[in-house]
Amino acid sequence: MHGSRRPARTPLWREAVGSALRTERHRRARRLVDVAAAAGVSPQYLSELERGMKDPSSEMFEAVAGALGLGPDVLAVRAALLISAASRPRVLRSIGPRELSSLSAASTAPDGSDGTSASSISAAPAISETLASQPAPASAYLLAA
Repeated sequence: MHGSRRPARTPLWREAVGSALRTERHRRARRLVDVAAAAGVSPQYLSELERGMKDPSSEMFEAVAGALGLGPDVLAVRAALLISAASRPRVLRSIGPRELSSLSAASTAPDGSDGTSASSISAAPAISETLASQPAPASAYLLAA
């Protein structure tokens, strides 16, 4: 089948987590070695996490998220959005940049908290409404909770 494209596969959880971690690290202009040190892991391990080669334990997930100033819930939602977007590309297009940036703002709450207060995750209603208006694959039910 020369010239035909293979359909894109939905990323695995570890790949989505890795992508979300790397994106946040780059957004904050942090070096891999500095984030690894803050999380208490080796730079090699963090690199493998970011490349989707390792599946972190819940303790490592929380440590690495915390090293980037994120709550584990925010990191989990970002990873779930990546998975959902891969299976339904129009989801992220219909959510819009303001709502997605609200997820980023949630991790840098001005009150110094970890960004998990109800007021800091204002994107959740818009995301839930968008997801509710479309047929949902099994991975999207994680976001509805």
